[in-house]
Amino acid sequence: MTDFVIAPPAVPSVAVAGSAGRFPIRRVFCVGRNYAAHAREMGNDPDREPPFFFTKPADAVIPASGTVPYPSATSDLHHEIELVVALGSGGTNIDPADAMDTVWGYGVGLDLTRRDMQAAAKDMGRPWDMAKGFDASAPCTPLIPVATLGHPENRTIWLDINGVRKQEGLLGDMIWSIPEVIAALSRLVALAPGDLIYTGTPSGVGPLNPGDVVTGGVDGVAEFTLTFGPKP
Repeated sequence: MTDFVIAPPAVPSVAVAGSAGRFPIRRVFCVGRNYAAHAREMGNDPDREPPFFFTKPADAVIPASGTVPYPSATSDLHHEIELVVALGSGGTNIDPADAMDTVWGYGVGLDLTRRDMQAAAKDMGRPWDMAKGFDASAPCTPLIPVATLGHPENRTIWLDINGVRKQEGLLGDMIWSIPEVIAALSRLVALAPGDLIYTGTPSGVGPLNPGDVVTGGVDGVAEFTLTFGPKP
């Protein structure tokens, strides 16, 4: 038995729909600019360049329900609705034809972004980890196993704020498909069971304010409703 010098932290996890079991989280990877319209709204060329990735801490994943804390150090918090892929197996240099065999299930999540902090970091040529990887920055619904759901294809992904539609697109609008994303990521790191992949957001990202009620989902996969708390 390992003799830790301090009590080890709890294993981050996310709920599984219809089960008392939970999915343990190893790493959280996010795909940047994976919808052409979103790339354009962010001032970038949507041509099919190689995908790029950033990460969030595993314990940034919280339930997409109830009250979500509004983060400190920002006056321009943005929403990004995303399909979340949960891996049940992994590997390196995975062939796209085999990539879907690694998928355990799916959920729907938010990639919350301190947009003002991200813009300042970009202007100064600095990393923008703290714009993306802050506490509670990755709300996620309970996961639905592939054995129950199958693999969602060209479903509608959407997000409303206070009943007003802000984001809407189709999963088929992704520049890089799920198997292509998994294959590309596996050439950069060794993927493993417990990895989550936030697969990118459609256009329409924008600000969130304290008290906003946010509803979002992917049709036929999962939906959520949450409220943002007061500014700290």
